[in-house]
Amino acid sequence: MEGRRWPVITIALVVLNLVIFLGTRGLIEEENPQRGETRSHILLLAAMHPELTMSPEAQQLVTNFQHDYPAAWVSAKSGNHDIEDAWDARMRLQDDPAKLQAEMDSLCTEFATQTTDSFLDKYAFVPAHPSAISYISSTFLHGGWLHLIGNMWFLWLAGVILEDTWGRIIYPIFYLIAGAAAAQFHAWTNSGSLAPALGASGAVAALMGAFLVRFPTTKIDVAVILSPRSIANLALGKGIRFKAAAYWLLPFWLLAEVFAGALFGKYSSTAHWAHVGGFAFGALAALGLRYSGLEAKADQAIEAKVSWTAAPAIVQATEQMEQGKLDAAVSTLQGHLAASPDSTEAYTMLHQIYWRKNDLPAYRDAIGKLIQIQLKQNNHEAAWQDYADFKNSGGEALPAAVWLELGRSAEGQGNFDRAVEEYGRLAAAYPSEKPGLLSLLSAGRISLKNLNRPSEALRFYQAAAKSPVPHLDWDATINKGIEAAQKALTPVSA
Repeated sequence: MEGRRWPVITIALVVLNLVIFLGTRGLIEEENPQRGETRSHILLLAAMHPELTMSPEAQQLVTNFQHDYPAAWVSAKSGNHDIEDAWDARMRLQDDPAKLQAEMDSLCTEFATQTTDSFLDKYAFVPAHPSAISYISSTFLHGGWLHLIGNMWFLWLAGVILEDTWGRIIYPIFYLIAGAAAAQFHAWTNSGSLAPALGASGAVAALMGAFLVRFPTTKIDVAVILSPRSIANLALGKGIRFKAAAYWLLPFWLLAEVFAGALFGKYSSTAHWAHVGGFAFGALAALGLRYSGLEAKADQAIEAKVSWTAAPAIVQATEQMEQGKLDAAVSTLQGHLAASPDSTEAYTMLHQIYWRKNDLPAYRDAIGKLIQIQLKQNNHEAAWQDYADFKNSGGEALPAAVWLELGRSAEGQGNFDRAVEEYGRLAAAYPSEKPGLLSLLSAGRISLKNLNRPSEALRFYQAAAKSPVPHLDWDATINKGIEAAQKALTPVSA
């Protein structure tokens, strides 16, 4: 599928996710083990010594674990589970009630501190106590490279065409709201959970749901990767590949998420129900945008920006050209240029008409003015292409002012050899005009400073000194140039 404009919002979202991932990766990787260790110790100590008192937050953690993982809780209470770490081994040998309570108090304090100061508790989405900002910020956090790459890949696949469909206002608003909706759906299905959820997958799932509604018959190219060898086979043009219509591939993915959520539920490290909720939200929102008329308005606004609408005179002149009425087309275009003197379309058509009429002087005059306009609009490549056409028609000298700007264009692009060549030709064609003198000074400066050709620079500066154009204001510059060139040519004595 092709879009009408660059997907700048999708690109910005991918870049933003990458930048945030790089900025938070170390913090998340450092914080996760600490959080996990503290929670694990509270659960083990509470299981082995239910008589100990805990803070309300720690008690909520224990209650949730008992409800979500009853088998693991029974195993922890029995004391028959494998020793988790040195702390676990030490606690099994401890039987002093006061020391055990002190250990629990210490763990509860540490748990409260982590919750208060935790980056994940503030910015990831925690169903038990979600912060307002976490509905948005969690969408831009990721736990690892594979997590990030997978989400960004599907964001690109679905997002690019939806951005082109909805425009650069509706699309990002939809994306942010979809991420928040997916997070809320996750909270409804995991109420009381203290596990932080993060990632763009809920918002991306919403894009997939919207894509299904808007482009159900689009064929999606699928590659099946079962192992690293699969990737190598695909690179060699082998492997399992097929095309599948969105109307059955995306629902199949959704059913797989429903199945995984129902089967594994809270035991999975993947928020399957957030994916389901995001997908459903995206599909419904896409229907709403389509039938409310907002999508049509966005499409009209995009078309107005990307569509080229020719002026009536250009349309009329085009029709006259097609009918062979070349003189009438010239008259129409000249009238248009009287009102719009910088019309590249008009001058482009004019020089085409003069070429068909074999009126080379008029052709060169039109193309010279076209070069001037192209340079004024910073269309340097187009200006040089027009200049090539000018020379191919036998043209030798552009108007002096236009030629000087063309030389400066080459200089500005770092094409110093081309600049010196054009400055030299200009000076030879217009020896008695000011642009000719200025071209000699520019050619001398470039030859000396940029091309390290002092003999050539000396020649240009000496020609400028002899120029019939009054040059009192440039005498100092000319003399310094001559001295610098002569000095560069003088051998350095040992």
